[in-house]
Amino acid sequence: MIKFKEVRYLSVSIEREPDAVYAFTSNPENLPQWAVGLGQGVQRAGEHWEVRTEQGTVGLRFTPHNVYGVLDHTVVLPDGTEIYVPMRVMPNGKGSEVMLGLFRQPEMDDTAFARDAGVMQNDLKVLKALLER
Repeated sequence: MIKFKEVRYLSVSIEREPDAVYAFTSNPENLPQWAVGLGQGVQRAGEHWEVRTEQGTVGLRFTPHNVYGVLDHTVVLPDGTEIYVPMRVMPNGKGSEVMLGLFRQPEMDDTAFARDAGVMQNDLKVLKALLER
């Protein structure tokens, strides 16, 4: 029997065309402006990226740039644990929907999972405010 991880889908509607939302969101150098929950000091490290967090340096690997709005990425924690985050920019009328999936990690209790979901939802709200200015 396949065991599935619990997942929460988080999204935000943004009153900007999908190409503009994707262009901004797909650039890792823009992360500090909206993904405050991720950390700070994003910098290139070879073909990947690194960001400073309270837990130490975290690695980031992003899906290649594409025409489909796919922003999937993998977060590599200081202990080597890899966390896959599926993320998309989708057209919604003349605007966009940005959606991501947050998978509950095996060691996460309810409080930690809810906290991570809250942080990521807040990041999406910051992205919306930034792009709708």
